[in-house]
Amino acid sequence: MKNATLYFHYPCFDGIVSAALAWEFLEQRKGWAMADLCPVNYTVRNGWLASELKHPVAIVDFLYHPSADFWADHHATSMLTKEAEANYQRRRAEFPLYFDEQAGSCATLLFRHLGESLAHKPHFPEMVEWAEKIDSARYASVEEAILGDAPALRINRSILLEPGAEYARFLCKELRSRPLSDVAALDEVKTRQDEVEQRIRAGLKEVEKHITMEPGAVATFEAELAKDEMINRYSAYYFAPDARYSVGIIHSEEGTAITAMRNPWREFPSIELGKIFARFGGGGHQRVGAIFIPKNESQRVPDVVKSLLSQLSLPAVNV
Repeated sequence: MKNATLYFHYPCFDGIVSAALAWEFLEQRKGWAMADLCPVNYTVRNGWLASELKHPVAIVDFLYHPSADFWADHHATSMLTKEAEANYQRRRAEFPLYFDEQAGSCATLLFRHLGESLAHKPHFPEMVEWAEKIDSARYASVEEAILGDAPALRINRSILLEPGAEYARFLCKELRSRPLSDVAALDEVKTRQDEVEQRIRAGLKEVEKHITMEPGAVATFEAELAKDEMINRYSAYYFAPDARYSVGIIHSEEGTAITAMRNPWREFPSIELGKIFARFGGGGHQRVGAIFIPKNESQRVPDVVKSLLSQLSLPAVNV
């Protein structure tokens, strides 16, 4: 096969690792010649099912598409319509289509099914382990989550800086062939990581100025980011470690990003955040959800935030 295409979720560490795993498997074991690596995000959600994808095509860590020749995902919001889900159920016996919303990461799901075929790459298990840790927010502390120094965490921070397609392809290529420590030491990664770290430290100061506690122990902040600031999604817990959930409303020149997260350092049953955000047009997992609202739709922001806070303020169970 020639001129194959691989779509993967980006900017997302799990998406990049999943792409590296799938690329290695499909090229080495299935004879695909990967002509194009296409990073995608949920901004394409509305037109995704109607888009025409050239065969052969693989999709990892992203929404299901009826044209997929190879697909893997773990998001509870992967099926955009009942028709898409029915299509998946019909085709799953014939095509390598892997779905498990209980998996902590797409990389874990892929390695579960393809691990034997990828055993010749000894650095892959460590990559998968970190993809699971990062995507399921299993950090030892909020400090590790925000400014941890492990190679995977430095690579993960590097993708937050103006995440263009070329850098996404660069990381997929490097992670396919090098261990995390080698990739994190590359000049391209170090330069971006250092810049992001400075911006995150500046962003922490901004969050500290604006954070409030809403009913139901929901830590909330709203900020207008300067160009030298960046807000890590765990920042609220740096200042409000006892909060159950956090909600960030971050305005930029392009629009408004709204994110919500369950506190990973507290034990209680979580609301299905990904499914809540799917109702607004976003997505995510059980414990993390997000949506980006373009500038020309800014009038939606207050209603989305109000609806979200009303659902998160429900009394905690078994805290």
